[in-house]
Amino acid sequence: MIRTETITSIRNPLLRDIRRAVQKGGLTPDGFCVAGTFHLLEEALRSRRPVPAVLVTRSAAGEVEARLRRGGAAGTRLLLLEDDLLAEVSGTETAQGVVALVEPPAWKLEDLFRGCPLVLALDGVQDPGNAGALVRAAEAFGATGVVFLKGSAHPFHVRTIRASAGSLFRLPAVSGMEAGALVVECVRRRVALFAAVAHGGRVLDEAGLAKPCLLAIGSEAQGVGAVLTDAAGGLRIPTHGVESLNAAAAGAVLLYEAARQRRGRVA
Repeated sequence: MIRTETITSIRNPLLRDIRRAVQKGGLTPDGFCVAGTFHLLEEALRSRRPVPAVLVTRSAAGEVEARLRRGGAAGTRLLLLEDDLLAEVSGTETAQGVVALVEPPAWKLEDLFRGCPLVLALDGVQDPGNAGALVRAAEAFGATGVVFLKGSAHPFHVRTIRASAGSLFRLPAVSGMEAGALVVECVRRRVALFAAVAHGGRVLDEAGLAKPCLLAIGSEAQGVGAVLTDAAGGLRIPTHGVESLNAAAAGAVLLYEAARQRRGRVA
């Protein structure tokens, strides 16, 4: 049953929690992520993630309620707000009149290494937009999971979720891990490590990526950190006219090449 309520004050405790989560780039005190846009609401429902509450303007309420019913959402609170109040809470005027609270999935490290692992590691990727785009590419090209190493963006920053286009609701991901601990896990699991480099290393299509492997992408300013670089084989994307690609583009190229090689192995 969908319950409809009206909120008129920014001092409402739930609104304060949501606003603080948006400002800090993380989860609410109850552990929910903040997802704006109709697309993210649809993706949460399609991924069968619980949606305990949706903040919505009156003009968008009918469409949101219809989507909740189609998605089989039960027990969702539909909270009606004026446009300016919703914009103040969400921190943006492009929320499309809807902001959903979504229960994020809880993954363990072993979830990332299932089957023939293809794991993407973000090492110091602090921009949430780049981080989310990398997660989207990881799902698109068949990665088994993503590691947000310590110092990278929060996986459930509102901008990370938006840039992932819903992939974070489905693709296994863990965060806050130290690079050294990840190296130990890869050695223990016999997973080959590769790190994107601007110079040196092996040209991308010369590396064997059909085997269990982890691909590390670093920040555009610093690249992959020394801990992973020392333990991994360097991978270089040949380019013309530019020295390097940004983190999201480089990660997508690496993941595509891994998917291409894996298709070839199956064939």
